[in-house]
Amino acid sequence: MSPTQRLLDADQVRRYVAASLGPAVRVTGCGPLDGGGFAAVWWVTLDDGRTVVLKVGPPPQVPLLRYERGMVAAEARYLRLVAAYAPAVPVPSLLHHGSDPALGDWLLTGLVAGRTLDALAADRVAVDGVRAELGGAFAALHRVTGSRYGYDGGRAGGPTWRAAYTAMLDDLLADAADWAVPLPLPADRIRRLVDRHAEVLDAVRRPVLLHFDGWAGNVLAVVGPDGRHRLSGLVDGERYLHGDPLMDLVSPLLFQRAEDVPDDAFLLGYRAAGGSVSLDHPGVRRRLGLYRLYLYLLMTVEMPSRGITVESEPWRAVTVGALLDQELSELDQP
Repeated sequence: MSPTQRLLDADQVRRYVAASLGPAVRVTGCGPLDGGGFAAVWWVTLDDGRTVVLKVGPPPQVPLLRYERGMVAAEARYLRLVAAYAPAVPVPSLLHHGSDPALGDWLLTGLVAGRTLDALAADRVAVDGVRAELGGAFAALHRVTGSRYGYDGGRAGGPTWRAAYTAMLDDLLADAADWAVPLPLPADRIRRLVDRHAEVLDAVRRPVLLHFDGWAGNVLAVVGPDGRHRLSGLVDGERYLHGDPLMDLVSPLLFQRAEDVPDDAFLLGYRAAGGSVSLDHPGVRRRLGLYRLYLYLLMTVEMPSRGITVESEPWRAVTVGALLDQELSELDQP
């Protein structure tokens, strides 16, 4: 269990529900949901027949990465944005966002039915159709424009995409120093490599809404009337930001390179829904490399703050470490 996750019990769940919906609503059952690594997430049944989801942020004294500060409130903003400007994208309905000195920050949302794509893939269920629908959902998100680049809520951002990206990178490098996370290269060397190529970021002139966590564990599907699985939900939007739509092509293709799999179902669905991407363009490829670098760096730096060790998740050290090395090596090419 991550140190950022609160330990909850049924009595505490009832307190959160009462603070959200009023004391007249009774909890008839509850239990933890698997899969999250940041917040505590529980399913809750109510006496009016509804099943809802309670998501509770870390206690205030728990140290976080810089971009994680205020993430529960950020997810509430994300859900409101999607509901208002991209209503066809299936996300949980926001029932309440609360903040209290004792209870902390929490969300109460509707429950999205379905199984995750990673669970379906493990059972050898064909998921290409769902991934194509996911591409369409991301294309819809990318039609929503923000007022600035980067994260909101006083976190790293900027008036240009280059400024926002470098601020986000600087925060991760500062987090690595704070937590004594070993990196493949010294932080100043990583920053110089990024600076050498940062001009490609100036091609981005519109800050679009990015989910930035669209890996298979955050994508839900249900069986449709035709017997095929259909996209039913895109969850965990707390890491959202505004920036280059190409950055959102990284997590759905985790551990792959979009330019190597141009006919992937996700990319085909993205293009079919109006998403524009030219994977043969050198500037596009360089931008994708910078975004993979950021994601792999984030996955490395977050390990100690989540209580993750090389022994508990060896693939982080092996797979993510090798991919991070690869992206840094490519940046170091003349």
